[in-house]
Amino acid sequence: MSDATSPADSAPKAPRSSRTPWLVVLAAAWIIIPIVLGITLLTQVAPASQWLHEHPDIAAATCVAVLAFTTGFGLLPPYVQSIIAGWALGAVVGTATVLVGLLGGATIGFFVARALSGDALMRHIASNPRAKTIHHALVEAKQRRTFLLILLLRLPPNSPFALFNLAMGAARVRYGPMIAATAIGMLPRTAFLCSAAAAAAATGAQDIQDLVRRQSWPWLIVGLASFIVALLIIRVLAQRALRAAGLA
Repeated sequence: MSDATSPADSAPKAPRSSRTPWLVVLAAAWIIIPIVLGITLLTQVAPASQWLHEHPDIAAATCVAVLAFTTGFGLLPPYVQSIIAGWALGAVVGTATVLVGLLGGATIGFFVARALSGDALMRHIASNPRAKTIHHALVEAKQRRTFLLILLLRLPPNSPFALFNLAMGAARVRYGPMIAATAIGMLPRTAFLCSAAAAAAATGAQDIQDLVRRQSWPWLIVGLASFIVALLIIRVLAQRALRAAGLA
């Protein structure tokens, strides 16, 4: 009998990283926790807005700090805090404040995910020719393409902010295109929510929960449609890369 082994048998396999389970747990947490706590915060929007009105000197700084911490560590979604900021600070100041806080949150989430994930995701990508080809085509080949893809993912109103921070950090996406695309992609929804909340506050109303209820269905439909379009565009680009590499 021959002791010869085939190249496929002798090729080293990428070891499973011990951080992979933690990456999965973190991804699940950053999906579930913002939803649960976001719904909880909806019942506290009036007290939160009132507190900001009573402390005008530190209102903007507080919003920035809270937004950066809670979105960066996957505790709260941006939309509820955007409404509170718009209600208390007005459309223009509220929008600017929320954007600064979200950029801080994106930075925190990005580097936390990169540190916690280690090379778990990159090991998987390196051991899978199809995944490696797609990763190179989408996030390594050109910074402009990386920017556009992240912009597509940030634009939908219901895109999961914390989860995408995790994915981009673990996938070693470049920080520059990520933060620039986040700023532009988060602007439309932030401006809309802050403006709507400011307009509602101008009526003298004491509660903004009705605003959320009335905006929920149109917001959900627009967000779902734009998210599907973004995923279809990414799928087309991925398939082109696979065909060019002879893997599809």
